[in-house]
Amino acid sequence: MEEQLKKIYEAADYLKERLGGKVPEVGIILGSGLGKLADQIQDRVVIPYKEIPNFAVSTAIGHKGNFIYGTLGGKSVCAMQGRFHYYEGYGMDRVTLPVRVMKVLGIKYLFVSNAAGGVNFDYKVGDLMIIKDHINLLPNPLIGRNFEDFGPRFPDMTRPYDLNLIRKVEKICIELDIDVKKGVYLAGTGPSYETPAEYAYFRLIGADAIGMSTIPEVIVARQSNIPVFGMSVITNEAHGDFSEDFVNDGHEVIVAADAAADKMSAIFSKLIELL
Repeated sequence: MEEQLKKIYEAADYLKERLGGKVPEVGIILGSGLGKLADQIQDRVVIPYKEIPNFAVSTAIGHKGNFIYGTLGGKSVCAMQGRFHYYEGYGMDRVTLPVRVMKVLGIKYLFVSNAAGGVNFDYKVGDLMIIKDHINLLPNPLIGRNFEDFGPRFPDMTRPYDLNLIRKVEKICIELDIDVKKGVYLAGTGPSYETPAEYAYFRLIGADAIGMSTIPEVIVARQSNIPVFGMSVITNEAHGDFSEDFVNDGHEVIVAADAAADKMSAIFSKLIELL
């Protein structure tokens, strides 16, 4: 068996054994400062990444590094409490391996979340943004040998984020009286924050929010025909009109994400109920 396939199935077999054969319906990937949603999962089985064969170790601030199985919104879910990033030195095969593992475990939907900088002038710290489309400035995770187990080499990306799930969330936000934006997410490599000129450029080419993750996972999920819903928490205003003493601070990003995590948790839980 191809080495990469072997790694995927080894990890999946280990998790199947730890979960006693239970099948998650929804996979959730929680970004910086957003791990609080995992606290809402009931009857949890918590497995540290370091125990799972071939999983990387999450070194980013605000990523606890646990794979969690349990019940949320009345359905079986598995959640990654923290993800892997290209900027941590991992190749795209390792960054996206958990998505393919979740595919083997049997997920029918993938929900992704992240902390992002708002380049749209209308976005403020604490806003939630439904991701309607993306711009990828990271290496494409499908480069290299294609594995037919996980879909075609040239998957369609016309609708990377499921329109039906987006419509459901828009209705949920009205019911819960939660203000939500809808925009385009752009991902770059990081780990340095962007310059004011880069912020202006990203805004010019159509981005509303920017970050350093998420898109590789979405591409791999869509290759496997898994419907995806994505949400960003705006944790800093990347507008470009910075004072001379302004500094982007990673810890402040976590604080802002944590403050918005309860609203995102309520949305995700309600969406899972409606699936």
